[in-house]
Order: sequence, then structure tokens, then C-alpha cells
Amino acid sequence: MSTTATCIETPDGQSVTVLSATPAVTAWAARYMGTWWNAHPTDPSAVTGPMVVADIDQAETDALTGRVLAGDAEEVTYANSRMVHRTTSAGSTIAAQPGDFLAYEWLPASRRLRIVGKDATAVATGAARLAREIVRGRLLADGWHILHASAVTRPTDGATLLALGNKGAGKTTSGFLLARCGFHLLANDRVFVRAEGDRVRVLPWPSAAAIGFGLLDALGWFETVRERLLSGEAMHPTQSRRVTDALLAGNRTPLWKSPGRELKPQFFPDQLRDWLSLTLATEGTAAAVLFPTIAPDADPALATTSRGIEPGDFFTGATEDRYPDVFGLLPPPRDTRDLADRLAQLPHQGLTLSHDTSASTVALEKAASQVL
Repeated sequence: MSTTATCIETPDGQSVTVLSATPAVTAWAARYMGTWWNAHPTDPSAVTGPMVVADIDQAETDALTGRVLAGDAEEVTYANSRMVHRTTSAGSTIAAQPGDFLAYEWLPASRRLRIVGKDATAVATGAARLAREIVRGRLLADGWHILHASAVTRPTDGATLLALGNKGAGKTTSGFLLARCGFHLLANDRVFVRAEGDRVRVLPWPSAAAIGFGLLDALGWFETVRERLLSGEAMHPTQSRRVTDALLAGNRTPLWKSPGRELKPQFFPDQLRDWLSLTLATEGTAAAVLFPTIAPDADPALATTSRGIEPGDFFTGATEDRYPDVFGLLPPPRDTRDLADRLAQLPHQGLTLSHDTSASTVALEKAASQVL
């Protein structure tokens, strides 16, 4: 069986190649990351850099899982699933997610990550996720940091407006509302940032986009998504079946996994463009910062004060909650204070948003006009 290969490359030149005997796996990587970064087919025999080799092989999955469990393995939660992992005497890291029928082996000397599984979708999802983690490690080693922020760019010059805040502050709402009124969406949850001379450059973090039922309905997108699903199209596989069933049934009531944890529709990046008619950006230059706060019943308005840049606005290996660095792909944490100071010098504006999307959009446009 022939092998296909897709090279994933950031605008900054960092790259990883996904190889598989199953074309759907490499196609998935291209779809998942090609919208934000660059993805193109390449010659499998010519790959020399970091690579993810992913295949569907039940016997190999069972064998590698057995190797993991035969030693003194540690346990973590990785991508919301139980993972066991350990380091071998040869220095490789082996891991397994038995509940997902996935197994992994990372060979640091050759920068080769092997993934095997029993289900093509699970293997494709894992391959794309770990390919992104490899690139993430290389970007961090090259001086980039990750901000917990949404970001939009001005089409004329790439000037980037960052929205920062704690969970539930309104970062995602700010990004999508601004993207509906002329800005280009760079990211809805995380961005890479690096100081370069007199500017702070911004790159997207490729990921599925989660949009809650309330926001989806308020933005007028619910029926568009429902019609796509009724026609047979599918959303991201990490989406809960309860969410899909509610969309199909036309039920707009938010669903909860646990108190404070909403189950949300999950979109592939290209679906933001093709389903929701948003224009996506691939990089920008930080120009200003917004600090939104959502008060459901308030009148949206600009604030006279706003909080500053905080350590919690940065993602590090120590604070990562969904993808702990079990394979040792990330460099040691870097000091964020200089970059935080640079961001703090940018024009900034606090504002209050509400569940009234029209009024909130007016407030966001006013804030953007004052700081850009």
C-alpha cells in the first residue's frame, strides 16, 4: 500500500509532515491546519524533518498498548481521555489511550512520532493534534509565546486586535462579532505572539472552534448549521452526540456536561469560512487590546478602566490543561514579562458586552475605532 504525505508549514517556516497509508489521515491534517497554516502534498521519500507516521493497524495498536502497560506507566488526561505513558530504556516515549484504541511512540533522536489505532477518524484526529504539538514546540523554542486570546485583523493592513480576559469574559464573542462586521478572524481562543523589532507578530493556533448554543443562535447561525447537518455534512468528531442531536432537532437550549462546562458545537476551521461566511486571516501585527466582560442584562458600553496583561493570559507547559506534554515536545518555559510589557504599551480598552448581539457589536466597533 502506498504512503501519502502532507507537509504542514507555518508562515514562520516551521514544519512537520504527516505520513499515512490511509489517504484520509493526511487529508484530515491538511483540512485541520491548512486553513490557518500552509498544507501541501509532498514526496514521502524526501521527508527529512519532524514527522508523524499514522496508520490503522489493530495488531500494532494492541502490541504497543501492551508495551506501555507492561512497565511502570504514569496516567494523565489528554484531550479529555485517559492516557497512560512511560519512557523506555532506549529513551523513547510510548503511550496509549485504551479507551480510544490509540497508541503512540515518540523517537526524539529522529523526531518521529508514530500513531496507530483501530479507527480512521481517531487516528486522523490524533495525528493532526500531535503534528500541531510538534510545530508548537518548535515555535516556542524559536521565541514565540501562546496567548489565551481571540484575535481579528483589519483587512487593509493586518493590524490585529486582541481580546483578552478570563474564561467566560467574552473573548470568543468579541472575535466572532467583529469578524461579522468586516474584520478577518485570526483566532477564537489562542494565538502565537512574538516581539520582532518594533512590532509584535501574531500567528493563529489551528483548532476546532467551539461556539455555544446561545451565541450560535444570537448570531443567526443556528439554522445554517442545522441545514448543513440535515443535508448529511458532519462537524468535528470531538463534538458530543448530544450536541449533534440537539442541532438536528432544532433545540437551541444549551447543554451541560457538568456545572460550568457547556457542551458546544465544534467547527472545523474551514466550516467557519464555508458555513458561516467568515474571512480567516493567517497572520497579523498586534495593534491594540480589548478587555471584554459579559454582563447578560447590561447595556453594552465602553469602560473607563480595564485590567492589564496578566501572567494567566499566557499558556505555558505548566498551565496547559488539555494537552499535557507527555512526549517532551515543548521547551522549558520562557519568561513572558518583556512581551507582557510590550503588549501593555499597546492602546487598550475595556468594555461590557451583553446577550444583545446588536448592541454589543456597536460597542465593539466603537472600541475598535478608538484603539486602532
